Amino acid sequence: MNEASYLGSWLFLFVNIDMSARLTKALEFANYRVTLNNQQAALKAKTQSLLSYSINGGTFTINMELINFTKLLIAEGAENAVLLDIYQNPIRIELSPFYKEILSRYYEVTNDYYAEYEKLRKARKVHKVLDLNEEGK
Repeated sequence: MNEASYLGSWLFLFVNIDMSARLTKALEFANYRVTLNNQQAALKAKTQSLLSYSINGGTFTINMELINFTKLLIAEGAENAVLLDIYQNPIRIELSPFYKEILSRYYEVTNDYYAEYEKLRKARKVHKVLDLNEEGK
């Protein structure tokens, strides 16, 4: 084997190893992004389900609009009101306990969502993202 052929073999081997390492890193990053997106979507779905509140045969989605509207009705002196649930069914609600429950639940769920979201955001490896999910179970 002559010197040029020998040098060419080493160069090919070096380039092949470098390409393989870059491809491996690219695949690891793609896998990380897919896993992260899946975990974030699962966290959002969990949060949405926890922000659903059923009372008196109706189901309500707890959001700032519902909280503020309920607070406004209480401030106007109303003790009871008929609210439309997520299916547009009229549901009679005793406002004060309803307000306390939805406010408490909204606060708790959004704070838990924030804490879990931050853990996911700070995880930089696929196994860390998956480990975070296992800790929550």
